[in-house]
Amino acid sequence: MQTLETATIPTEQLDALEEFARSSAAPELRDLLLSLSRCVRDGDELIAIDGDATLTPNQVAERLGMSRTHLYKLLDRGEILFHRVGRDRRIRVRDLADFELRHQRDRRELAERFAHQRTTTTAADAEIADIL
Repeated sequence: MQTLETATIPTEQLDALEEFARSSAAPELRDLLLSLSRCVRDGDELIAIDGDATLTPNQVAERLGMSRTHLYKLLDRGEILFHRVGRDRRIRVRDLADFELRHQRDRRELAERFAHQRTTTTAADAEIADIL
């Protein structure tokens, strides 16, 4: 794990980074660069972690903001990969990141479905009102 110093990065360089991200970067890189820039502007601490590093269930539950009981249910259902060290479970940072990305994508898709459903319902209401 390595903490990255960001306090000395000039605003002009962050502006240039954001401009590059918006104009030239592929969507995945764009999102990463804009997130990094936002964190630096907000004064957040950036930490680089080895993807093969492992976390305990307590650490993962705390990071995800959930109880250990709920985390163990996710582990048992195979939603988050883990391996055993003796009787204990360990979760690789990479597997946790994969879960978080899937979870964010699923939430975004659900929100889009609800938004589309609301639009469809409004259009249907308007069409029925026109008929009446």
